[in-house]
Amino acid sequence: MARIDIRGKLIPNDYKWFYDYFEEDSTCPKDVNKILDAAAEGEELEVYINSPGGVISVGSEIYTLLRSAKESRGLKIYITGEACSAASVIAMAGYCEMSPTALMMVHCVSTGRVSGNHVEMEHTAEVLRTADRALCTAYMEKSGMTEREALEMMERETWLNAQQAVGRGLVDAVMFEETGAGEETALAAGNAFRLPTKAQMERVKRLIGESGPAGAKEAKKKAEMKLRALKNPILQWTA
Repeated sequence: MARIDIRGKLIPNDYKWFYDYFEEDSTCPKDVNKILDAAAEGEELEVYINSPGGVISVGSEIYTLLRSAKESRGLKIYITGEACSAASVIAMAGYCEMSPTALMMVHCVSTGRVSGNHVEMEHTAEVLRTADRALCTAYMEKSGMTEREALEMMERETWLNAQQAVGRGLVDAVMFEETGAGEETALAAGNAFRLPTKAQMERVKRLIGESGPAGAKEAKKKAEMKLRALKNPILQWTA
């Protein structure tokens, strides 16, 4: 049995070192590929998801990797904490069970990259609508929803507990069903997602390089302080 953990933010491969340096949970496509490459031929896969989402192209790539792997081996997906945004797309890749205390959230694609005149704004809106239609196919194929039903669910930013997700056909079963399936789960807080900018990552690289091995801990402390202070808008499409 090969285990794949989809934890933390969904990020591109070239951001992985940054999150690892600060010991923050994150998942990139390369993480999943490594496990798939190391797994024996025909070895069954178990995927555990606890992610607030992230970059939509990353969610799409991981979804595609798992869908492709499912053709030659067994695949079971378990949502243990949350499967929100792009992470909910990954959950559609195969048979899926959801913890009775877990949450799923689906919504429309968003971007921080927008400026210009009305033509450019309208173009961006059309790009976002196209991205929404592309992503909603994952929900449609899993649940049997129509495109209109899936898009309406996304447009409302729909939060689902395990029983509600099963009712919509997005999840196949509730884990430990006899111990409390269907109980309402209180919504504690939302999740804000921001990738570090390239400038922030370069700054951390310089801090690491300047400090040398002896000053690595001090460099990390300084970098963490800078990271908390820097909150630039994301430069990637996110879901």
